[in-house]
Amino acid sequence: MILHIKNMVCDRCIMVVKQQIDNHNFLVSDITLGTVQFHPEPTPEQLQEVSSSLKILGFEIIDKERDRLVEQIKATVIQLIHHSDLTDLRQTLSSLVAEYLQKDYTYLSRIFSDHEDMTIEKFIIQQKIEKVKEFLQYGELNVNEIAYAMGYSSNAHLTNQFKSVTGFTPSQYKLIDKNGRRPLDKI
Repeated sequence: MILHIKNMVCDRCIMVVKQQIDNHNFLVSDITLGTVQFHPEPTPEQLQEVSSSLKILGFEIIDKERDRLVEQIKATVIQLIHHSDLTDLRQTLSSLVAEYLQKDYTYLSRIFSDHEDMTIEKFIIQQKIEKVKEFLQYGELNVNEIAYAMGYSSNAHLTNQFKSVTGFTPSQYKLIDKNGRRPLDKI
């Protein structure tokens, strides 16, 4: 049985979910961003226990197919932007999402937009901007290096996109930043 879980956005989330499931003495054959595969299948009562303990930590079991697909899209985008090398992309992030999920992009886009009131492209941009904020906060890379690392075609493209989302240029943001970053599951 595969459970789909909302708000799993990083490796630490996987660790926390695994720990909760281990606390209930369930056998897990696989756990990835957004999914847990049980073997053998837990009883409805056991699932309710897991659901309750996960809910306390901000996770939620997803029952509806459309909700699952939206969470898979989000998890794929987060994985690509926050845990992949974007410097040499030969395709757009949206086409990679469609390829990874093995679904038509138009279909994914329609489902996502209906559910989230934003397009996949806007979600991708918001995730990229959060990653840029992270780089700016660390202060280890300059804006040109950040633009390259994030797969932007130029420093100007990054700066324009950053300003349209935050209202500030990356340089202005560095000067005023009071930890204006948002948790990934709140985007």
